[in-house]
Amino acid sequence: MIPPENALTSGAAPYNVFHILFGAFGLLLVFSKNEGYIRGFNIGFGLIDLYQAAASFLHLFPERLFQWTRVDDVLHIVIGAALVLVGFFGNKKRN
Repeated sequence: MIPPENALTSGAAPYNVFHILFGAFGLLLVFSKNEGYIRGFNIGFGLIDLYQAAASFLHLFPERLFQWTRVDDVLHIVIGAALVLVGFFGNKKRN
């Protein structure tokens, strides 16, 4: 394990549990093959990522629990924006 002072990203337990739960939920949606649910998840989780970046800068909940680093902030902005864009503009079924 990397000591917290040397880690690039947060190693806070609540933050890790959050990602495990949402990752498992996302996988269930992929296995469902329901494109609408998958798109909704991408948009929703992307918005949550963007909120986390804003919450880190503005010192909002759950900053104390998740203990974000600046690397987390950059990842939240990049991944959050990508998920929202994929959710809205991703490949749609063709006739």
